[in-house]
Amino acid sequence: MSETEHLDSEKTARAEMPSKQNQGRDTMEKLSRRDFLRVSGITAAGAVLAACAPTTPAAPAPVEKEVPEAKPEEKKPAEFHGAWPYQVPPVGHFNRWVTNNLTLGIYDELMEQPLAMYLWATGDWFPLLAVDWEIVPPDTMVVKLRQGVKWSDGTDFNSEDVLVTYSIARLMNNVVWRYLDHVEAVDDYTVKFVMARPSSVVQRYVLREINIVARSVYGEWAQKVDELVAAGKTREDEEWQALLQEFNNFRPAEQVVSGPYKIDVDSITEAQLTLVKVPTAWDADQVKFDKIVLYNGETPDVTPVVMAKEVDYATHGFPPATEKAFIEQGIRIIRAPIYSGPAIYFNHDIYPLNRVEVRKAIAYAVNKDDNAVVSLGQSAKRPIYMTGFSDNLVPLWIPEDKLGEFEEYKYDPAKAEEILTGIGFKRDSDGVWIDDQGNRMEYELTAPSEYADWSAAAENLAEQLTAFGIKTTFRGVTFTQHPIEVNQGKFQLAIRAWGAGNPHPHFAFVQDFFTHNYVQAAEGNGMNFPLKQTVEGLGEVDLEEMVVASAEGLDEEAQKEMITKLALAFNKLLPIVPLWERYGNNPALDGVRVTGWPPEDDPIYKNSPYSDSFVTIMILDGRLRPV
Repeated sequence: MSETEHLDSEKTARAEMPSKQNQGRDTMEKLSRRDFLRVSGITAAGAVLAACAPTTPAAPAPVEKEVPEAKPEEKKPAEFHGAWPYQVPPVGHFNRWVTNNLTLGIYDELMEQPLAMYLWATGDWFPLLAVDWEIVPPDTMVVKLRQGVKWSDGTDFNSEDVLVTYSIARLMNNVVWRYLDHVEAVDDYTVKFVMARPSSVVQRYVLREINIVARSVYGEWAQKVDELVAAGKTREDEEWQALLQEFNNFRPAEQVVSGPYKIDVDSITEAQLTLVKVPTAWDADQVKFDKIVLYNGETPDVTPVVMAKEVDYATHGFPPATEKAFIEQGIRIIRAPIYSGPAIYFNHDIYPLNRVEVRKAIAYAVNKDDNAVVSLGQSAKRPIYMTGFSDNLVPLWIPEDKLGEFEEYKYDPAKAEEILTGIGFKRDSDGVWIDDQGNRMEYELTAPSEYADWSAAAENLAEQLTAFGIKTTFRGVTFTQHPIEVNQGKFQLAIRAWGAGNPHPHFAFVQDFFTHNYVQAAEGNGMNFPLKQTVEGLGEVDLEEMVVASAEGLDEEAQKEMITKLALAFNKLLPIVPLWERYGNNPALDGVRVTGWPPEDDPIYKNSPYSDSFVTIMILDGRLRPV
């Protein structure tokens, strides 16, 4: 699957980031030394023969024929072939902030770059547009920007681009603004982030979560946002909403990038597009491919080109049978942790799906181990603790003596039946459950059609629920439309992501409680799960406030208490029901166009295929190179 979904044990993000990132810079310097291939071999055979030919006085001088000079063989451009779904223009466009944009997932970091990327195995950072940063207690993060960077339109990158980016992020209600008070430029290459609510996750938001955009494209919009802020306007005001609507319709004429690649607009077809090298990019000499070719589409479209060995790497969720065929073709499979997976989403405007007892019954009624196996084979595992974030991160954040308070929701249809009968539900003559208002429990379940793993999960889920007596029909929706329908509340049951490929559980809770809920669903109220709840053992809670507070302060040890409470609230309320946690089953083709893939135990594979993509990092640092 090719969207940001996201378990081996991982080292958590450190509470304080060293102000110097010398180790990361040293690594980049070593990896930027590039060996150039030279083409030679022009031979002047005629000249050599003439110099060695015998000459006798009686013989006439030979007639020398002019031998044309041999031309050097033209070097074929070095290409990396990947795959990612995208919308073809005019639907696809270059406003990276809104729906149907032509951003390309993990390959965005090759174009509009963030300040840095994270190395999960060591807790270090891979610097990109930033070279140095430090947290200055009690409430400030200072970032030094890389000098000498040029945007692809020829303008210089500087602090103003960062300010513009954060003004647009404020317009779009990015979560980072729950913590920030303001962002200011100290000088052309120093930016100060002042926090209203000091938080350790601000470092992750600032360095990694927001790709920096060009002021030459978005500067005018940022100025309008700044004017509204200066006038005291907020997202509740009409002026703010009007500007947001206007910005949603903004379509930049071109893509302006800071990284070493840019989309060649003329190359875009329904089948594929090409990223071409930007020779003026600051890291153009570090990357070793002249072009990145990306094949369009989800799993059904991409599978044939992977089988034909036209793709060097893909992140899609391939079914077990397809994966087996890849292996038989000699294609390697990389199983990096995703830290996320599919979950059942409920429309909480529909009775009785808004009853916690019903959601718990469904969690018990579904054999999640079976659902995992039929979906992704050995690349899917049932979550044990049902905390809303990856089991791999649980030991780092939740005390061991608290783990016994978490219900695992193991497969137990008898327990599910007991819960439903206990609230007055009963079965009719067909075995279908009737709720306490006399309505049959019959629902439609939707999932992205093109996500083979999620579609398989949905089909199996519908079968299991129907067998239990909750009659469920699966309907596939095209992957670009599905999140919109969920955000609009046009669903009953749906498969969307839980968790997040980020080192702090806060990001997973944002996905679980905010992303497809009224907090952030741009098109509507989403699942409309109320975030003010009464939770057994916790009392009255404001989950929206708790999610923000879970990352508050610069001491991550002190955050563990709130994270444990949030995890318990998730476990007891089950606003969504995680089905399984995904590992990658990513085909990586070695020796055709690309080489340099590290062995399976390399620490780079602790990075998710999606967040801080190991492939993106290895393209940028030069480890992946042409054959």
